[in-house]
Amino acid sequence: MAKHQGRVVGDVGYREGDGVEMKIPRGAVEIVRTPLDATISWVDGATHGSTAIPLADLKRYVDTGALVLGAADDGSDPDATPDGAA
Repeated sequence: MAKHQGRVVGDVGYREGDGVEMKIPRGAVEIVRTPLDATISWVDGATHGSTAIPLADLKRYVDTGALVLGAADDGSDPDATPDGAA
């Protein structure tokens, strides 16, 4: 499990169940990546949000520049793709 600090600088979306896509507000986020998915947490004023997204979506947001990853807290490479992620 790798924990990173990051910044949303573009459109990064998620779905709650089968609902409509919602946007994560621009600004600082914390990303916890596991072999199965990535959990993104953020604070927007008095509101705290969190969502889990597939690793493929995380990679797409990083590759397109919508999400910028900072240094990992565990010393791992923040741009490394876990095995099995495309």
